[in-house]
Amino acid sequence: MFDRMFSLTQPREGDATGMLQAIEQKSAEVERVFEGYRRWGYLAADLDPLGFLAPVEHPELMHEGPAATAARKFYCGTIGAEFFHIDDSERRRWIALRMESDPAETDRAYILERLIRADLFEQVLQARYLGSKRFSLEGVTALIPLLDRVLAGAADAGAEQVVIGMSHRGRLNVMVHIAGQRAADVFAGFEDVDPRSVLGSGDVKYHVGATGEYRTRQGQKLDVHLASNPSHLEAVDPVAIGRARAKQARIGSGSRAKILPIVLHGDAAFAGQGILAETLNFAEIGAYSVGGTIHVIVNNLLGFTTAPPDLHSSRFASSLAKRQAIPIFHVNGEDLDAVVRVGQMAIEYRQAFGSDVVVDIIGYRRHGHSEVDDPTITQPLLYAKIKDHPPLWQIYAKQTGVDPATTIAAVRGELEAAHKAASAMQKKPRLRKLPPYWSPYKRGRYDSAYEVDTGVTAETLGEVTDKLTSYPADFAIHPKVKKLLEQRDEMGHGKRPVDYGMAEALAFGTLLLSGTPIRFTGQDTRRGRFIQRHAALVDTRTEAEYVALENLAPGQARCEIYNSTLSEAGVLGFEYGYSRDYPEALVLWEAQFGDFANGAQVIIDQFISAGEDKWDLPSGVVMLLPHGHEGQGPEHSSARIERYLQLSAEDNIQVCQPSNAAQYFQLLRRQALRRWRKPLIVFTPKSMLRHPDASSPIEDFSRSRFEWVVPDREITSAKRILICSGKIGHELRAERKQRGDSETAIIFLDQLYPFPKNELRAEIARHPNAREIVWVQEEPANMGALSYVLPRIQHYIQGIPVRSVKRSASASPATGSAKAHELEQKTLITLAFTTGPS
Repeated sequence: MFDRMFSLTQPREGDATGMLQAIEQKSAEVERVFEGYRRWGYLAADLDPLGFLAPVEHPELMHEGPAATAARKFYCGTIGAEFFHIDDSERRRWIALRMESDPAETDRAYILERLIRADLFEQVLQARYLGSKRFSLEGVTALIPLLDRVLAGAADAGAEQVVIGMSHRGRLNVMVHIAGQRAADVFAGFEDVDPRSVLGSGDVKYHVGATGEYRTRQGQKLDVHLASNPSHLEAVDPVAIGRARAKQARIGSGSRAKILPIVLHGDAAFAGQGILAETLNFAEIGAYSVGGTIHVIVNNLLGFTTAPPDLHSSRFASSLAKRQAIPIFHVNGEDLDAVVRVGQMAIEYRQAFGSDVVVDIIGYRRHGHSEVDDPTITQPLLYAKIKDHPPLWQIYAKQTGVDPATTIAAVRGELEAAHKAASAMQKKPRLRKLPPYWSPYKRGRYDSAYEVDTGVTAETLGEVTDKLTSYPADFAIHPKVKKLLEQRDEMGHGKRPVDYGMAEALAFGTLLLSGTPIRFTGQDTRRGRFIQRHAALVDTRTEAEYVALENLAPGQARCEIYNSTLSEAGVLGFEYGYSRDYPEALVLWEAQFGDFANGAQVIIDQFISAGEDKWDLPSGVVMLLPHGHEGQGPEHSSARIERYLQLSAEDNIQVCQPSNAAQYFQLLRRQALRRWRKPLIVFTPKSMLRHPDASSPIEDFSRSRFEWVVPDREITSAKRILICSGKIGHELRAERKQRGDSETAIIFLDQLYPFPKNELRAEIARHPNAREIVWVQEEPANMGALSYVLPRIQHYIQGIPVRSVKRSASASPATGSAKAHELEQKTLITLAFTTGPS
């Protein structure tokens, strides 16, 4: 309970001095009454404009006496505040202070104009493009005044940019009235002008993003970025938050007030889609926090054809958010003054505490899920009531006594002119543009002119090694880690071969010193799932941490290496979003095991592989996926190479499996230094991380570039050529050595996509006596790179028979028996050296 309470006669909001002066000690009885209403009043609030969500009277809500009357006025009107799950008494007091104050006056004429604009926009679309999907906002058009108030409050607090993530419901309306797009340009999407410009690409009008400018009533300007989103409703949530974090990182000090993330949700999706829960969990975690996100549930009390009892187990769709210490404001979408008041409280709370806020604006859906759907089939009673329910602007005009006729005529005229302009368009308008920081970078098809030298001199490698292997004199280092650093010191100075862990550290260190920021997250990434990284040293006495990569030199680029939450979809979505607004940085995400990435398949399919083709939005995000059949079972063997190759087309992504430490070093540096920005999928080793066969001499780190095809430098003229990728190649070379075979060349394809046809042809040409080519993989026949690589080898290499060696097709990637694995692997390797078809 609060130790000081508010008097029954309250000053208006905004009069902070008056509110503080109004605080006085209340009697224990009055306090008990108010306590019940603060805790449970939201249950009895009048929230549903159509009356289907009936108020619930909790036993602790007293009804008699002036205290109960006052408390009921504050907590059981058209705003229901859930905030007693917040454990911080200062935050609860802040909310109570504002809930127990009379609301500030609103500009009702302006609110009415905005409602008219929002509703008439939808009506004109319905009339002019009958039968077209648009996912109307009608029934919850109060969203526009709500966002107006949030953005105005943000601008007052110094905000400069807003990042908005949302699904399709109301997106076109938000584009025009919040993101500053011309109605004519949005209408052009319905006219479907210039279809030849998007053959095989592009996206539907209610998925694409927009960039524009929002101006408040006071003339303040905010840049608005409305993120593109697929039909996977909540998939954009972590993407939008990641974009906001990147924009904040670009600004530095004071950035959290300057960059505001807002995410709009449907009620069914908020309750049902797990990626939202992952995203909410980011709020107070240092690697992902953005100083608070405004979450708005655009609540129709309906999901497609499914009613709330079948959508969520709780009374409200928002209940998931109660696991976080954040306020939830439910508001009746037909009380516009209350809606605007909640918007003001939400932005003020975010700015005051750097916290997320949830606003649940409850209305209805005037049409079906899309405008071609007939909702009377499944909700006849609801839609009989909606049919006779007036539009919100009519209700508000009647409440305020303002004559809307002049505004209606003006808005209709504007919209009809926009329709006429759209009908005359010959080219598809662009609703978004890339920020200036993308101007140095290239997208589209690959061009060899994009290649850059990635080698580093031995002198520089030695200097970086000295920094990577040192730590403060009073740091109590773990004996095992001390030994590892001693070995790495030898590696960096050419006294022993360099393994993958040191190669990665050298790549990061050299990039940081040359001005490339590093952001790297994943489960247990700071140490490394396979104990290979040790990016953060831990003092054995105090558990204080020291990160050498953050202490290379004064003025170095930013280095962020974080352990992520136990999530794939949310974390990868965040990093993709970060890469979208920080192209200069090397942004990486590492899966604990490669196949764990299947938990993020929506992000991979909809954003990483297709984002540029659908939305012309490039990214340079890197995915590190540990891969290799080593007898660890079905879930720890395959990173599903076949899936990424199936997604590969039009040079949309890069798919690589570096065969040794130097190749890994060169690949990471290429990704950062090359101006061609494409997502990079890297299949990384597990057992080979420290294996001598995959380690590299320090001289290879001064080699100029990453090799797409790694030649066999031991065999000069082979009769049999084995082509492979990854760990299996080292096993094949070991077998060849044991056999004393001098007629078999083993070639690594370290880049699978884009396919290295010219490099492969050149290497095959070095062996004019070759009588057969064998593609060898350890994955089953229906997995791995086989179906992608084999036809390409056959197409590009003429005149030499080509066969393949692989495990038999299987529903599961690998056996669960270590001994069975050994038998299979031995058979596979034997077949690779056996002449004839297999």
